[in-house]
Amino acid sequence: MFNPREAALNSLVKWDSSASFSNIELNTVISRQKAEKNDNSLYTLLFLGVIEKKMLLDSIIDEYSQIPPSKIEIQTKNILRLGIYQLLFTDKIPEYSAVSESVNLANKRSKGFVNAVLRSFIRAGKKYSLPNEKWERISLENSIPMDIINIFRSSYGDDIATELCTLPPQKSHISLRINTLRTSVDEVIAILLKKDYIAEKSSLARDIVITNAPISALEDILDNGYAFVQDESSRIASEVFGAQAGEVVADVCACPGGKSFSIALDMQNKGELYSSDLHQNKLSLIEKGAKRLGVDIINTRAQNAKELVPEYLEKFDRVLCDVPCSGLGVIFKKPDIKYKPIDNINALPSVQYDILINCAKYVKKGGILVYSTCTINSLENEKNIEKFLLENPSFEAVDFEIGEIKSNKGGYTFLPCKIATDGFFVAKMRRKDD
Repeated sequence: MFNPREAALNSLVKWDSSASFSNIELNTVISRQKAEKNDNSLYTLLFLGVIEKKMLLDSIIDEYSQIPPSKIEIQTKNILRLGIYQLLFTDKIPEYSAVSESVNLANKRSKGFVNAVLRSFIRAGKKYSLPNEKWERISLENSIPMDIINIFRSSYGDDIATELCTLPPQKSHISLRINTLRTSVDEVIAILLKKDYIAEKSSLARDIVITNAPISALEDILDNGYAFVQDESSRIASEVFGAQAGEVVADVCACPGGKSFSIALDMQNKGELYSSDLHQNKLSLIEKGAKRLGVDIINTRAQNAKELVPEYLEKFDRVLCDVPCSGLGVIFKKPDIKYKPIDNINALPSVQYDILINCAKYVKKGGILVYSTCTINSLENEKNIEKFLLENPSFEAVDFEIGEIKSNKGGYTFLPCKIATDGFFVAKMRRKDD
């Protein structure tokens, strides 16, 4: 029988002791177990919730434990994290249950320790210490490292940074890009409603259905090629790209393939789409996905986007550079991203710029170049575009308007505190005719 707390513990230990990604682990566990909806929901809440609040939970453990944090075994620490998370952030789990279930997860030698820490925390009224300094307090209370807070502050100012850091948990949902070659938005909504899930048209992006169904309940829709998972912001980026039937276009950092699929559907599967990525083994994701969707205009190629492909020079009507980025725009659904070393983030803007400079050479005169990321960091976004346009006068910014999305100087930043999507950035440019 599936035990959601035990499953959450196992996933946390795995995540804590390896480089595994939380979203992959989550989907793997749910798809394998075929558990009841309530059990899957509890597992998801506990696994992602503990990662989301890890810094605060560890601070509380440090405050109430008689054993130094470095001496606590990884399994025991994660049991304490789970217990404290349930005590603080769930309103339907009784205190006695949170404690007893946590003790049950512990081995014999740590049961007393787990019980003592959790009981001590309850006796103290579940109070905990926070720093006096504003940004240190925001950092600990919301488990967002100061390095990331400083990126938000320097990019968007203190008010927006505060909103981003204190953003309340969003209701879990999945965005499905409907395969209009095979079905319709209304037909997919009807399928999901019959399964007793919520499903509705996106108010922001065309051909998108928003649903509360978990991935495990979408297998028939996905396997039959009726849809694929794509966030509204990413879908809007492909609309900004604006590919038309019969054009020759390129997606130069294409894996795992979502934008390539969306572009191909916008082209009505007519024309040529060259999808490349650095890693040969990842291209199979695009090839299998295209086959499932019934798309046959995609040509895949293993290619470093920073290295020139001579036969691509001025070949394409449109080029999409959805560059590797820090992923800070999706930390609200993939919380492990915010714990990446800051040095990894600082190295990205120059890599992104090199890709943009190189791939701009592939655009025909009069053609379109689109740059996008799933991050909210001006150094990776606006600053790269400003530099590019300054140093490449043969390109000009192109403003766009899609529903309520209106660009400024050809660019638009999706801020999750202002619009209910992933954090995202997209910029549109045109190569001048002369």
